[in-house]
Amino acid sequence: MIRPATPADIPAIHTLIRELAAYERALEEAKAAEEQLHEALFGSSPAAYAHVATDDSTGAVIGYAIWFLNFSTWRGVHGIYLEDLYVRPTARGGGHGKALLTELARICVERGYQRLEWSVLNWNTPAIDFYEALGARPQDEWTVYRLTDEALAKASGTS
Repeated sequence: MIRPATPADIPAIHTLIRELAAYERALEEAKAAEEQLHEALFGSSPAAYAHVATDDSTGAVIGYAIWFLNFSTWRGVHGIYLEDLYVRPTARGGGHGKALLTELARICVERGYQRLEWSVLNWNTPAIDFYEALGARPQDEWTVYRLTDEALAKASGTS
């Protein structure tokens, strides 16, 4: 049901990323091309990793998790930051999302990582309920900040 992604999975992952972006009401922001995903996941210096959930009967990719390593200066070890977790609505309730998170938790424990972290949109109550049922707790004393586009160029001193 859960396995590391392969280069052959890139088209399916790309499609699922676009589905997630549409669900999150931000399809116009999902600009990554399949070639970029391939380079990030399987290029000469992979910066991210992916696991896929497959349908038990057909083998079709029906969900994915894309993640990368972060680092805690306080704990002195790496952790996993889960960038995306998505399972097609038609496959939800079959344990695929839980299995993806379980696999990432297993990787953390196996490698001595001490954190598995991610962000969730405040309005996404089905996801919040799912995460909290697994024992995850919000870190509501932190606020995420982001620089993109013109603000990023301005901050870099290049515009």
